Amino acid sequence: MKITDLMIQETMIMELQATTKEGAIDELIASLAASGRITDAKLFKEKILEREAQSSTGIGGGIAMPHAKTKAVSEATVVFAKSSAGIDFASLDEAPAHIFFMIAAPDGAGNMHLRTLAALSRLLIESEFIEQLMGAKTPAEVSALFDAKQAEAEAQAEAEAKAAAVKDAAPKAAAPQAEPARMITGNPDSQSFVVAVTACPTGIAHTFMAEDALKKKAKEMGVNIRVETNGSEGAQNVLTADEIARASGVIVAADKNVEMERFSGKPVLQRPVSDGIRKSEELIRIAVAGDAPIYRGSGRNEEGSAPVKSGSIGSKIYKDLMNGISHMLPFVVGGGILLAISFLIEQVASPDNALVKLLQSIGGGDGAFHFLIPILAGFIAMSIGDRPALMPGMVGGLMALNSNSGFLGGLAAGFLAGYVVVMLRKAFSGLPRTLDGLKPILLYPVFSLLITGAVMFFLFDPLFSWINGGLTDALNNLGTGNKILLGLVLGGMMAIDMGGPFNKAAYTFAIGVFTSSGNTNGMMMAAVMAGGMVPPLAIALATSFFKNKFTETERKSGVTNYVLGLSFITEGAIPFAAADPLRVLTSCILGSAVAGGLTQLWNLNVPAPHGGVFVAFLSSNAALFLLSVLIGSVISGLILGLWKKPITAK
Repeated sequence: MKITDLMIQETMIMELQATTKEGAIDELIASLAASGRITDAKLFKEKILEREAQSSTGIGGGIAMPHAKTKAVSEATVVFAKSSAGIDFASLDEAPAHIFFMIAAPDGAGNMHLRTLAALSRLLIESEFIEQLMGAKTPAEVSALFDAKQAEAEAQAEAEAKAAAVKDAAPKAAAPQAEPARMITGNPDSQSFVVAVTACPTGIAHTFMAEDALKKKAKEMGVNIRVETNGSEGAQNVLTADEIARASGVIVAADKNVEMERFSGKPVLQRPVSDGIRKSEELIRIAVAGDAPIYRGSGRNEEGSAPVKSGSIGSKIYKDLMNGISHMLPFVVGGGILLAISFLIEQVASPDNALVKLLQSIGGGDGAFHFLIPILAGFIAMSIGDRPALMPGMVGGLMALNSNSGFLGGLAAGFLAGYVVVMLRKAFSGLPRTLDGLKPILLYPVFSLLITGAVMFFLFDPLFSWINGGLTDALNNLGTGNKILLGLVLGGMMAIDMGGPFNKAAYTFAIGVFTSSGNTNGMMMAAVMAGGMVPPLAIALATSFFKNKFTETERKSGVTNYVLGLSFITEGAIPFAAADPLRVLTSCILGSAVAGGLTQLWNLNVPAPHGGVFVAFLSSNAALFLLSVLIGSVISGLILGLWKKPITAK
């Protein structure tokens, strides 16, 4: 398969309009959505941001490669884009990014697709090729460059394979190696030999770029190297025990867990996968000299430190929190909708109706809702401290539930349990190796549970029970004016970044209220759902009634926003916000705030956490809820339509 089969010209952006990292991501996603290559822009962006939270995909040298593998992708695609001015992408070399490749791979991507994406990644370590891409003026020129480069690379690979075959067929004076000679790159006459493992979370791009960078640099340095890749197709070129034993050092350039116990007793240098790309010479030099810490097994080196993790403190906390929320949401949505249906049936039947009792038992406090806080806490803890932290995190969450410290107590329990396990790892790092087997089955479970449980019982449970009780009472006793103000704020937050941290903060707050004792009527859910439905509906209205203000492509995309808005999928407005952030965001925030405030003015509630118009009939007053959404959408649509200039004036 040719690279240009995935890098189609209609998605290319020859000059990005965005000036920020998130703006560039949104603009690239918009191109994917417009071409029909993704089915869920919100989910795809979540996966992109999850990858960015682990380490920036701005790999340096002016290149950024945001990528994700998810069911939201309908067809494997690479979006090529350029920015002459450059964009601060938090790149590893702190330089602006000028060339962008957004890689979208479906969950079921075939091997051929993945190999093609790997081939693309390998081309991008050549600076001369990057300069040629920067000079390209049209999508056709970009395609021609990639076709020529791929043909050149394939011809070179074929020539090397033929040479290796001739060499393997020749008589050997000595015993054959455990692996064919062609698997090892470097200088056959050199005695220096190192092994490496490369891996990134999605296993699409950085994995293979790091592999090629290490091989290329090793060849220049005259060092023999063998590289194992942990990509989307699993581990390839797996290192043998003999190779590991012969190596002077091991390089693990990875942003995800790889099999480490096989390196016990060897000097192991653990770095982010990006270092394998940009600091390959440094890594090889340290590995050849054997200057890396000795790996002692059980996830630690000779100093007892855990593997290196990259990313800022803020991004790490956000990633840990999102890990808990993403695992909790299926319980919220499934249980919440069943519970909402039970409320609807209860209006026409008695509370003792068998179906009502069944649905409330499955979805309510004895069913799905009973697991919300333990699941939240457990998976926050697991994100921080890996598997040993799951059990104390879930128990801490259950204690928070039973003590009425609620959602806030669950958050505290998750972070507490995770960092308790991190602390225990350091505390037990000095124990004899003979006790390593006892750590995961005895020491971590007992001590993590004891410490987490004690802190929850004596400190966090009383504190957060008091805070949660006060918050619940305050919400229940809000005056009309205060409720409207809160609705305005929550509704407006849903439109600030349309799926980003502000949007998630508002939605998470509403879930906390929704799941708190006595608040399952969805008081705040009405505000955030109405606020989240407004932006795509406003875009749809503006493109329908102000046709001269939008291009033909925008008008076609605008029609789909009717469906997205009615389904409570705010991300449908992202492409328009990326192209014209000032007008689109300002108008949408105003309309969303009005919609959220109206839900509280009319004392509306929606006892379901998602669904948009499809769960509107569960509202305390479906007509007024839909009217709130309509008013907010019309306000935003009018502001946007009147504010934008006619397309001919651009």
